[in-house]
This record gives sequence, structure tokens and C-alpha cells, in this order.
Amino acid sequence: MLQGRCRNLILILGLFVWSSCANQVIQRTDHGKRPRQNPRQYFNGVKKRVALLTFFNESPYGGKDLGITATNELLRELSRTGEFIIDPMAKKIFGNSKEIYAGGGVKLVQLSRKAKVQGLNFVIFGRVIEARIREKTDEIGLVRETKSYTESKVEIRIFDVNGNKEIYTDTLNGYADDSSFRFFVSDRESKLQYRRDLLRYAVKVAVRRAIPKVLDISAKLDWVGRVAKIMGNKIYLNAGRESGINIGDILKVITEGQEIYDPETGALIGVSKGEVKGTIEIIDYVGKDGSVAILHSGGSVHEGDFVQLY
Repeated sequence: MLQGRCRNLILILGLFVWSSCANQVIQRTDHGKRPRQNPRQYFNGVKKRVALLTFFNESPYGGKDLGITATNELLRELSRTGEFIIDPMAKKIFGNSKEIYAGGGVKLVQLSRKAKVQGLNFVIFGRVIEARIREKTDEIGLVRETKSYTESKVEIRIFDVNGNKEIYTDTLNGYADDSSFRFFVSDRESKLQYRRDLLRYAVKVAVRRAIPKVLDISAKLDWVGRVAKIMGNKIYLNAGRESGINIGDILKVITEGQEIYDPETGALIGVSKGEVKGTIEIIDYVGKDGSVAILHSGGSVHEGDFVQLY
């Protein structure tokens, strides 16, 4: 009888542990901590407008969900910095990342001027190259400990719209080690959900590792806006309060740069810097993210001219 009571006690204990652990939040290692955001001396307060194209997943695990996870995490992390405006309409210009890869990046070069007129500064696109999970289970007892080892590889690329060339590509690794206790009759759906969560987490870890580099690259690129309309002596720009433009700012008006090609190969080398035509002063805001300026020096400002911080 004593042995029977002991067996019952062990079974009740096992059920209690399983019940309490079945609903627990998956414990993560600190591989996924967000990069610490220290004050950045390069940020001038003007936000760059970015096209973030939907990532795709070419690994055999996770399906489309992992590409969407990578995109959403990058969107979230870029928004947290306060240094970018993610243009929701940019997808209509470029499509998604898979289309860019399929065309060898030619589509970016062909549409760079249209993107520049739209006010975009650079395009971020990429893919999930690998996503895998391995498990090791302790087979002894009613409640089994399962250790999971998850790895992901995410490629992120940046195309400079104003320079009309790709300026960054890197592959980031994300790791997530986890252990949990499962009762030996754990249902299949819970197990699949557990694996999906771990794969998503590993992808998020990889994406977060790219943020410091994206910030450094952005700091080295010039912010570029555009003269949208001229009415009388007032000059309307496609950037305003939301972009970080302030009343009293002085901007230089520049012509569009010329594309430079290699005479031997015909390959595009880059885009020259435009010539300065004059300066304008911001006097007011208009709409959600527009501003009004007047001529400060020089002349011959036309609609479609580009502007930069002085």
C-alpha cells in the first residue's frame, strides 16, 4: 500500500510540474538582447526615409512566416531608433525582396530615380538563408527535459538611392538555446508551436544584430529632400515636421547628379554630386510632412530640384 501511495504521489507531482511548465513563457538566453542604444553623435535630427521590402525565407523550415517575422522585427527596431521614416508606399515602387533577388538587383538601379523623386534615401531588403532547430530529450521519467538548439542566418542588404548603388550586405547569425519540461504525452500541436516560436526568436536575434551597422551606414549618407512645388515666392518641400525639419533651417538647393559609367565596360560607377544653385530658408510647415521655404541666396530654383542640409 505504501508503494502504491508513493507511485500516486510521484504521478501527482509529475502532473503538477508538467501543468505549471506547459504554459510557461519560453526561457531565452541573452543572445537576443537588443543592442544598447547609446546617444549617437552623428544623428542631426533629420530622419531619412527608408523603403523596407518584405523579406523571404528560402530555408526549408518556417515557411513564409519567418520572412514576415524578419521584416516586422526590422521595422520595429528601426522605428525604435527614432532616426527613420519607413515609407509604406515604397513597396509599390520596388515590390518585395524576392523580386529584387530574382532580377539580380537591376530593378533597384532602374527605379532609383523614381525612388529619389519619392523622397527615399535608401532601400533595405534581404532574406532568411537558414533556420534550423535541434532537440535533445531526456528519456527518463514522466516529465522529460527537452533542450533545443536553434540557429538562423539572415542576409540584409542596403541600396543607396542617391548614389544608385548597393552599399552594404551582410549575413547575421541568430542563436537561441532553450530548455523546457514536457510531460511525455505532450500534444503534437503544442510541440509544433514551441518550435515555431523558437525559430521566430532566432530570426529576431539575427535581425537585431544588424541595427548598429544600419545606423552607422545611415549616418554617413546625406539626407536628400525635393522641391515639390513653387507658388509665387514660396517653395514647398516634400519634408517637414515629421522628417525633423525645423523652422529657420537653411537648406542648399542642388541639381541632380549625373550617372558615371565606365567607358570600357559600360558598368555604372556611381552618381556625381549635383551643383549647388542656392539656399532656401524654412518658414512654415504644410500638411503631415511638408514645409514651406523662401529663397535665401542664389536663384533659379525649380520644381524637382533636390535639397540637402546646409
